[in-house]
Amino acid sequence: MSAMDELMKLEQNNNLLWIGNTEGGGEVLDLNEYTRNFPLCLGMKPQGYVSEASRASGVVMINSVALMDSLLNVNQWRDMFLGMIGSSSMIDVISGGTGDSRNGVVQLMQAEIQLVSPSVPARQMRFIRYCRQQAEGVWAVVDVSVDAGREGSTSRRLPSGCIVHDMPNGCSKVMWIEHTEYNESGVPQHYRPLIRSGLGFGAQKWIATLQRHFECIATIMSPDTTIENGSVLSPGGKRSLASLAQRMTANFCAGVCATGGHKWEVISNEPEAARILIRKSLNNLGDPSGAVLSASISVWMPIQHQRLFALMLNEELRSKWDVLSPGSAMQNMICLPKTQDLGNLNTISLRANATGPSANQNSVLVLQDSATDVTGSLMVYAAVDVEAITVVMNGGDSSYVALLPSGFAIVPDCVAESGVKAEGEGGSLLTVGFQILVNDLPSSNIKMESVNTVINLITRTVQGIKDVIHSDQQGRQISS
Repeated sequence: MSAMDELMKLEQNNNLLWIGNTEGGGEVLDLNEYTRNFPLCLGMKPQGYVSEASRASGVVMINSVALMDSLLNVNQWRDMFLGMIGSSSMIDVISGGTGDSRNGVVQLMQAEIQLVSPSVPARQMRFIRYCRQQAEGVWAVVDVSVDAGREGSTSRRLPSGCIVHDMPNGCSKVMWIEHTEYNESGVPQHYRPLIRSGLGFGAQKWIATLQRHFECIATIMSPDTTIENGSVLSPGGKRSLASLAQRMTANFCAGVCATGGHKWEVISNEPEAARILIRKSLNNLGDPSGAVLSASISVWMPIQHQRLFALMLNEELRSKWDVLSPGSAMQNMICLPKTQDLGNLNTISLRANATGPSANQNSVLVLQDSATDVTGSLMVYAAVDVEAITVVMNGGDSSYVALLPSGFAIVPDCVAESGVKAEGEGGSLLTVGFQILVNDLPSSNIKMESVNTVINLITRTVQGIKDVIHSDQQGRQISS
């Protein structure tokens, strides 16, 4: 109850408690003022821990009751925050609420909260989630850590959550408050400004991801949504394709962060080098059977993150960095927008490169999912079987389609590594990741040849992206 009361007080407009944040909007908590006004909910902050507390609000395309249902369902909660939640599970339902209402529900949950980078450890959280109706059309959900001092724990969540107000148009106004204490020693120096700003794990990230999720659902299922190239997909086909793209992106993030409920074994994790992981897959639905190798690396780039994302989406430049590309330019068979914005960069696309006399012969098909907002950008892609994707586009079950995703994540550095804003706008942190099947026998031992192959893929990709950035900056200098 005290955690909920604290959350509601933090929602109130109080100029003494909250300070405007120049990075990505939102506000950060004045920790000295907070300490004077609130009791220590979880006791003294552990030695070596730092505080991160932020607040942000936005309009979300869902009503308050439906949002409460999704927040209290561990699978729907994970899907809403694609890329942020590596895994989630319900440990216990302490209270089922009153009657058929979600009012008063109390749940014990655990989750892995992640930033898509091998350099930043996922946050292992065990917490109580409490849902309460505050008034007609006003609901709130609060989380607070339990057993935060247990061995292996590196973070704890103070009262955090959201307050949701219904709007007349069926949408809702959501205020998100995120307050965490964590051990910063495990975070590399070049990621600390991002995390301190709130764009890594803070309220701005939660709100932006939530908005994007429900806008995607509304846009994809709208009969007014136009698919590029004149393609026609039934509602079932669009829903199945979106579900496949979501699973692909979740698998990519799990491979980078070593999460997702998989048992990853570390092969190599040297500083300034690619992290190499392996997992064994046998009879897993939607997974190729065998040993799956995942390689990922994070590097600083001297370019603003949204500019870098635009370069990566430029098909004319793709062959310069995409080492898995067939060489010639690929064309979009389907491009399904996920928002109504002009110049949409949030899309699900199916790309083809026909090498035979017919587009249906000897084709390479690539499914691609791209997303961007003020907190960062993500692009994931994977080769797909022609027959399997045809079933999906006809509204069939996408869970049987095997995927090995590759891709990248880009976030702003918030303060460039050199201390000087690159291009006058800031630099970015780029994460590149690959997953490859190294053997179709899960019990087989990994060979160094396979490790060297995937390291070579990573190295060539990063160098190709650096070359694209260099050419772009030279071109912009000449034009100016």
